[in-house]
Amino acid sequence: ISIHFSVNSDLGTEFSSKPLLSVHRFSFCLSLPADPVVQIEGNPHCCFFNFSPKIMFTKVVKAQLWVYLRPVQHTSTVYLQILRLKPVTEDGSRHIRIRSLKIDLNSRIGHWQSIDFKHVLQNWFKQPQNNWGIEINAFDPNGNDLAVTSLGPGAEGLHPFMELRVLENNKRSRRNLGLDCDEHSTESRCCRYPLTVDFEAFGWDWIIAPKRYKANYCSGQCEYMFMQKYPHTHLVQQANPRGSAGPCCTPTKMSPINMLYFNDKQQIIYGKIPGMVVDRCGCS
Repeated sequence: ISIHFSVNSDLGTEFSSKPLLSVHRFSFCLSLPADPVVQIEGNPHCCFFNFSPKIMFTKVVKAQLWVYLRPVQHTSTVYLQILRLKPVTEDGSRHIRIRSLKIDLNSRIGHWQSIDFKHVLQNWFKQPQNNWGIEINAFDPNGNDLAVTSLGPGAEGLHPFMELRVLENNKRSRRNLGLDCDEHSTESRCCRYPLTVDFEAFGWDWIIAPKRYKANYCSGQCEYMFMQKYPHTHLVQQANPRGSAGPCCTPTKMSPINMLYFNDKQQIIYGKIPGMVVDRCGCS
């Protein structure tokens, strides 16, 4: 299962009828069961990641593999290893170690561990025929595997997933009928200004992604030139000046963002939050 969404981060500065924009796109890929051709007696159960062709033709900026480790009662050293799977041959060989980490774990409520996966993903995108999935193990000193990699009671929302940030070029028309300004603009009329919301600065570490996004805001004056567009507001102000403040600069079009976050049970939740981005400003 792949979840793909873009966040307002257009890097283009000049617009023609069909400008070329560089867009940072955040993508999440949830793990699937391993293909039977890489299994021996049904093992390993996990994990295969299926990426859409559109994502595979982009440039990988960041890639993190997230693995949930079961809680431990005492501080333990955990050895996490990631093996690249390939179809089983006559000699049974299928393991190629690609990452190995030593982790000091002291969490009694479970722990999400992230692993840099950018290099592996770049190779998969260039040679998708080599993507048969991976096997994930995290052994404690007693030989217990703490990595949650298979379906089972209490494992809902705790499966491995991939977090990606890619760069893609889009050609599209700009259809914003409102004014766009920046901090250096001298425009006094109602205008949309850029504003980046940083969740990490708020201490909201329960949000997986996006860590930040462009929310934008509206500011500026609404003069009587807007009378023809909003005659009611203008007439009310004329009839009762004390009871009306006149037209206000406000969002006239907003859009949602998609978010991935942890709930209070450390499970992964994916949701669309409405009204988070100001797309256009106007007077009303």
